[in-house]
Amino acid sequence: MKMDKILLSLAHMGGNEQKYVAEAFATNWIVPLGPHVDEFEHRLERFLHHDNVVALSAGTAAIHLGLVMLGVGKGDEVICQSFTFSASANPVRYCGAEPVFVDSEAETWNMDPLCLEEAIIDRKKVTGRYPKAIIPVYLYGMPAKIDEILEIAARYNIPVLEDAAEGLGSEYKGKKCGTFGRYGALSFNGNKIITTSGGGALICPDKESADRVKFFATQARENRPYYYHEHIGYNYRLSNVSAGIGCGQMEVLPEHLERRRAIHGLYAEGLKDVAAVEVHNNPSADYNSNFWLSTILIDPEKTKVSPDDLRRALAEENIESRLLWRPMHMQPVYSENPYYGGNVSEGLFDRGLCLPSGSSLTDADIARVIGCITRTLA
Repeated sequence: MKMDKILLSLAHMGGNEQKYVAEAFATNWIVPLGPHVDEFEHRLERFLHHDNVVALSAGTAAIHLGLVMLGVGKGDEVICQSFTFSASANPVRYCGAEPVFVDSEAETWNMDPLCLEEAIIDRKKVTGRYPKAIIPVYLYGMPAKIDEILEIAARYNIPVLEDAAEGLGSEYKGKKCGTFGRYGALSFNGNKIITTSGGGALICPDKESADRVKFFATQARENRPYYYHEHIGYNYRLSNVSAGIGCGQMEVLPEHLERRRAIHGLYAEGLKDVAAVEVHNNPSADYNSNFWLSTILIDPEKTKVSPDDLRRALAEENIESRLLWRPMHMQPVYSENPYYGGNVSEGLFDRGLCLPSGSSLTDADIARVIGCITRTLA
């Protein structure tokens, strides 16, 4: 008999989401603004201990508007972590600029500060200008070496836009990811820690900036009694209905974070005696990943089973897994863009796998995953 499907990361409702959605329908707030949008932003602000959060239609929209606010335009360059999803880099192209990719370091799998500084110095030599912004990513929820990144950014006076799309609730030295840089982007896509079905938010430095983000997110309409536009704007504001889902999700966010971290703990314990497997853990007590996705590396010197072999073995048992992100500098669409670093991210891609990590999964589900991995690598 075929066993139930175990998905990688499924949306997990808390129960009150429908109440907020019904309220939006009952009051006819079926528009991209409204009381649920305001409340969702306030709840995010309280959780992050940071004011001036703007709810948007997607995490990609948040990165795009962050770049717009930083003045990124045609002919500019933006330094971006290569080991990431394409939505970290694509908004750079939306602005008419080009991403410059840098490698990761092996501890967090995120932007390598040494490669970052090498890229900054060399781009100045090549173009005569420093890059316009830096986009570090919190891959799979793991905090980056953000102190070092911020120190280098400050030395060259380059603003940091954090891609915290996967990092809601993650902390570095007790501070929430997304609140370190000039701007921080969050995602509430359907597979994230919490969801609004599709949605995101931009964490802004002050009220003036937040108001300007809202201006650009609502087609940049000037304050006149008729439609008047001096700037190009976008339709990026979050729907009041979607924000209602977000309000309900915020009620269960602490439990979702606790469960994701507990699932990671189950993997770490259950796979500790599998010689060919290394579970990716927090590098030190300074790091507190949300473990949005628990990930492993497979040692090719200890097994002939590749990550894709294991992925297919898990799929045979009705378990979804995913290979790690293929770095951006290895993608055809960015093959001509500058890249600085070695082969850390390429090596991680070659050796890694994401395991089912949804907060709705049971201990028995995780035991099934561990059992399949153990048998396959035996």
